Amino acid sequence: MKTARAILRWLLAIFFAAAGYAHLTASQSLLAITPDWVPLAPQLIFVTGLCEFAGAVALVTRPLREWAGVALAVYAVCVFPANIKHAIEGIDIPSLPSSWWYHGPRLAMQPVIVWAALFAGDVIDWPFRRKDVP
Repeated sequence: MKTARAILRWLLAIFFAAAGYAHLTASQSLLAITPDWVPLAPQLIFVTGLCEFAGAVALVTRPLREWAGVALAVYAVCVFPANIKHAIEGIDIPSLPSSWWYHGPRLAMQPVIVWAALFAGDVIDWPFRRKDVP
């Protein structure tokens, strides 16, 4: 399980670094899927891009791994409303598909990403075994 966790950790680090890059370079496009109730949306998109980079680096850094796992899991929950808006309103974003063949799996994978961040960050072992509490 140690090898699987390490592979997942690196895959997530690459995924979140790429997402961070997208938030920094395509922030105008992402503004379209940001819910109206989000304050300071342009600044928040920029900051989330930086946070995704920091989380990606921290996830592969031993002393910060657990913190990064929790932070990236919380982040994945927080961006879910934008993913829902993107899907329901059918907003076109260049370089992203706008069909339900894309949106359906993306929405379904959000809880998996939350789990993967916690698992890769050594926060949980579920469903493979119970994490021992010291």
